[in-house]
Amino acid sequence: MNMLAGPWHDGGPGPWILFVPLVWAVVVFGVVTLLRRTVWRGRGPWNRFGPPQPSGESPVALLGRRFAAGEIDEDEYWRRMSVLDQEFGSRPGPGR
Repeated sequence: MNMLAGPWHDGGPGPWILFVPLVWAVVVFGVVTLLRRTVWRGRGPWNRFGPPQPSGESPVALLGRRFAAGEIDEDEYWRRMSVLDQEFGSRPGPGR
């Protein structure tokens, strides 16, 4: 231990004390980086109870996929499509 404090008088902290600010800088940088990549962007396991993220699929496309997969029949497809037309306006047809 005396060897580390060497040239510093009376067994003081020695040159190793200069690493303390460096260690704190690394810790702060790591914490800020972790927060920027997770919490501040709304990611992480704690966000699973937040508002649902949109899937990027339009309601009309979702309805078409469910009809194609056989989850709903033709009558239900047209009934729901008419509701979507009222909600979102007319859907683009072949002549538009």
